[in-house]
Amino acid sequence: MESAKGIIFMIMILEGDCLNRMKEIPDKSINCCVTSPPYFGLRDYGHADQIGLENSPQDFVDKLVEVFREVRRVLRDDGTLWLNLGDTYAGSGGAGNQFGQIQNGLAIYKQKGRPKDIGLKPKDLIGIPWRVAFALQADGWYLRQDIIWHKPNPMPESVTDRCTKAHEYIFLLSKNERYYFDSNAIKEPANGQDAANTFRNKRSVWHVNLQSYSGAHFATFPPTLIMPCILAGCPEGGTVLDPFGGAGTTGLVAHQNDRNAILCELNPEYCDLAYRRIQDQDPMFCEIIRK
Repeated sequence: MESAKGIIFMIMILEGDCLNRMKEIPDKSINCCVTSPPYFGLRDYGHADQIGLENSPQDFVDKLVEVFREVRRVLRDDGTLWLNLGDTYAGSGGAGNQFGQIQNGLAIYKQKGRPKDIGLKPKDLIGIPWRVAFALQADGWYLRQDIIWHKPNPMPESVTDRCTKAHEYIFLLSKNERYYFDSNAIKEPANGQDAANTFRNKRSVWHVNLQSYSGAHFATFPPTLIMPCILAGCPEGGTVLDPFGGAGTTGLVAHQNDRNAILCELNPEYCDLAYRRIQDQDPMFCEIIRK
């Protein structure tokens, strides 16, 4: 997709631990942050500094508070954070390793026979998204809204003692009481009609199908899910940050909508993947810097 104004936009991919790499970003230089951290207790990415392998849910929450404290530093005073988080179930532990499988936005945390140590019973839904949201609120963020990502095409589940999971959360948090939010950029047709009809303020339930990306073997959020976050949270020509860059979806969507982006990613293979993915979309109107 060619830039609408023929302007070359910059996508920077910073390889390494996001807490360290974000220290290179100047204070108050980012318009908004759009990100989806790793699930708690799900997968070993093979890096000592990875997030998600903490010994308890509270340790995981504390680590994310630390990360987003640094995000708050680099955000402009009118900046926002759009945070997508999946939840985790407490498992029964046992001899297996700690890591489970992800399905419909849920992971399984195997407690290694220590359920009483962390106050959870096997089969408990841990409530990771809300634990993080409340912790960020206590740390000084304004918790402005919980947005429901409804998945019309969720993966089937074989469970018979609960409903199939078909949603995740996106939390809108702001650095200050007043912040940049372009509601006109994300208005939706009233009554589900086409664009020729009256528009209304976007609702807080977003119906977005799961989408696969053949180049990635890990969870990626759909571009159509984060496009409203970027359009509402960052003006044209501004800069979007994703401290958990993954396959580069945030950078891709930012560039397609005439925004710059900075991505942090711990895994060099994912950095390669993000670089190729963004480069393949629009090599003439995008300067990609990897460092």
